[in-house]
Amino acid sequence: SKFQISFSFVCLFLLQKRSTNEATVEVYSVKVDCTVTYRFAHTVITSKALNKANFSQEIVFEMELPKTAFITNFSMEIDGQIYVGEVKEKEKAKKQYEKAVSSGRTAGLVKASGRKMEKFSVSVNIAAESNVTFIMTYEELLQRKLGQYEILTRVKPKQPIQEFQIVTNIYEPQGISYVDANATFFSNELLPLVEKRVTGNKAHISFSPTMEQQRKCPGCDGTLIDGDFIIKYDVNRAKSLGDIQIVNGYFVHFFAPPDLPTVPKNVVFVIDRSGSMSGRKIEQTREALLAILKDLSEEDHFALILFDDSTDSWRTSLSKATKENVAAGMDFVRMIQQRGSTNINNAVLEGVNMLVKDRQEKKLPERSTDMIILLTDGMPNSGEYHLPKIQENIRSAIGEKMSLFCLGFGNDVDYSFLDVMSKQNKGVARRIFEGSDAAVQLQGFYEEVASTLLSEVDLRYPDNAVDSLTTNHYSQFFKGSEIVVAGRVMNNDLDNFMVEVFGQGVRTRKWQKFRDNAEVERRREYIFGDFTERLWAYLTIQQLLENRSKGTEDENANATAKALEMSLHYSFVTPLTSMVVTKPETEDGPDSPFIADKLTEAHQYRPPSYAYQQPAQPTYFVDGDPHFMIELPERDDALCFNINGIPGTIFNLVRDPEQGILVNGQIIGDKKIAPDGKINTYFWRFGIIHQTLGVRLEVSTQDISVLQDGKWVKLLWSDTASVKGLNNMKYKIHLTVTLKDSVKFVVLLHKVWVKHPYHRDYLGFYTLDSHLLSPSVHGLLGQFYHGIEYEVSGLRPGEVPEKPDAIMYVKGQELNVTRGWQRDFQRDVKNGENVPCWFIHSNGTGLIDGDATDYVVSGLFKTV
Repeated sequence: SKFQISFSFVCLFLLQKRSTNEATVEVYSVKVDCTVTYRFAHTVITSKALNKANFSQEIVFEMELPKTAFITNFSMEIDGQIYVGEVKEKEKAKKQYEKAVSSGRTAGLVKASGRKMEKFSVSVNIAAESNVTFIMTYEELLQRKLGQYEILTRVKPKQPIQEFQIVTNIYEPQGISYVDANATFFSNELLPLVEKRVTGNKAHISFSPTMEQQRKCPGCDGTLIDGDFIIKYDVNRAKSLGDIQIVNGYFVHFFAPPDLPTVPKNVVFVIDRSGSMSGRKIEQTREALLAILKDLSEEDHFALILFDDSTDSWRTSLSKATKENVAAGMDFVRMIQQRGSTNINNAVLEGVNMLVKDRQEKKLPERSTDMIILLTDGMPNSGEYHLPKIQENIRSAIGEKMSLFCLGFGNDVDYSFLDVMSKQNKGVARRIFEGSDAAVQLQGFYEEVASTLLSEVDLRYPDNAVDSLTTNHYSQFFKGSEIVVAGRVMNNDLDNFMVEVFGQGVRTRKWQKFRDNAEVERRREYIFGDFTERLWAYLTIQQLLENRSKGTEDENANATAKALEMSLHYSFVTPLTSMVVTKPETEDGPDSPFIADKLTEAHQYRPPSYAYQQPAQPTYFVDGDPHFMIELPERDDALCFNINGIPGTIFNLVRDPEQGILVNGQIIGDKKIAPDGKINTYFWRFGIIHQTLGVRLEVSTQDISVLQDGKWVKLLWSDTASVKGLNNMKYKIHLTVTLKDSVKFVVLLHKVWVKHPYHRDYLGFYTLDSHLLSPSVHGLLGQFYHGIEYEVSGLRPGEVPEKPDAIMYVKGQELNVTRGWQRDFQRDVKNGENVPCWFIHSNGTGLIDGDATDYVVSGLFKTV
């Protein structure tokens, strides 16, 4: 026997083929052309490739675009035939690409989300010795943060490109104060290749290295072009009122007055210290807080509240940010340790009450702003845990008297809960991604909102001259940011177009001015197309989508309907619309469409996991609560189902009587029932038998036991040991069991915080090389080892927009199934990778042979 134990924008474009011979596809041209006028960026990406082979093959186009951008066009040109995308209502689009989804070929889906961008990909079959051209267009309004605008282009072409070019042209009538161009992949040789020309109100930046300049070394295929190309710039701000542009019946007003003094702030930091914050998270939180406290102005006041299932306040009221108080606060921060569960409701309310009390007792400056900054990494599971009730409690307590900013740390937070709660209370939410730079992300967000220059800003325009205004009241104006208002001009009497701006700063301020019509006419020659109208539409749609969570049910429905109507009219791919492109006819039949969707931040729970690559051979596993998965790479698809059993039940997973192999698993329940009433069960123990070799292996969350030559040898996961007849075995979280000339099993150990109020450690079980087992193999997993035939059709909207329902025809039955995903932890034991799959309800009934209870056995090494 043999056992082996191992441990185991923004735009991106990539053209590749699904073939083993990469040299048969040549990407010979990649161009990025970005035009920016008045902060409104219009980007066109054109990529060309040639199939040099004498057979047809599939080519994949991938790119990443800013989360804040809307796709406006996608087209393909193949052998002189152009295929153009059409923006449709999301539900109507689903019907058109039903066949593509049901067969597992959902190419074109915006399927991944990172920190700043989301991924788009499309595949198309190209005939022998034919060309294909992909053209993608998207638009966005650049946001000013910390005193600058950023245009970020992510480039990963994977190979030197014959014609590679990035060109950006910026036109800003206010005048450009500075422009900087750099890249994460720049070397001393590449940096001089950037061409930059700035003349008053125009800038031209280009980067077009030759093939030889792109190569990592002379004659090799590797490319230096791999990372982010970043342009940063700002404009002159001599006018306190800002700048107004009126073109083709629409106006846009940019307001960012210079030289305003910062308003003192009163900030309460509400910090999650529950058990899930253990390790690097709590270290990075301490690091960020120490830096933030150090940068407080002496005119500021601050407080610190730590929470788990209880709260711990540094002091009972806010303290002036003197050197002595800041030093004392930093000492308190250094002592933060994780513990307990998560009671968000009480912690935030304590912060609100502290600010209200100090205001009533006149301990805080009259001309100052009040804010709460909440940092949490999980869901409330102590005290009040009903999310709408928490939002209602906090909204009622705050009563528009202060702002609430929410930071969601990591992938386990309910971001939509935090996002709605922030918007209800004059704040914003931000996801903090786990990584080595998490502390920098925390500090960066704080810097954006730390310096309030004005509050309650009203921008007013003549009632008889404009309508269809975007948001023109802002609770705060932060240093380094910019307020943008757009609207429709009702008549041409621009001489009476007076603008007034009111705001509360260190003192009350008012600006007003009549618009200079002659100046508008002088600038019109530089403006491209209908940019003011599209900017107005872009801003209106963004704000309608953001406001859907703030109003009554009717108001939210009206906002959604208006956003949908405008998305369709202006051909924007938004969360309400999809772009459908009908692909060329293939052997699968004509009119095989694909779809491009847009996700919202609330749906990006595990950003890296969507970029899942199907394994080269089928993989069968059970992990989590128990989630069973059958991955079918030949169909680029997967099936999944859950088994909900009574804790202590033992199920047969694999039984091969011909080879004498048996695998059983026992489930365990949570320590106690969670507040939501759900009972979670997991596998915590597996028994593996190879009768022919006379070997038994018992794997549990505590230890690993091997029976050989009639003796049990017990090892801990942390041990390194040598056992007669076995290789040296190292255990940590990843146990690989290879049976000689047969199947390979992988067992993963999932460690849970030891003081977690509900969950326990559990195991995952994965089968590799299953084709080496005999045709008689069976069991909950084993029955699928030699394939499963099924068809899916009748796609229709499900309860969740991203999870459509369908009909599956399998084993002579019709089953209602749902498109979803489960996590595969083989490559990333901590976070896993999301695998799209068709979910079969009711314990897999109709998919598995018989009933789940038919697989219950009496012992870990028993067959009945």
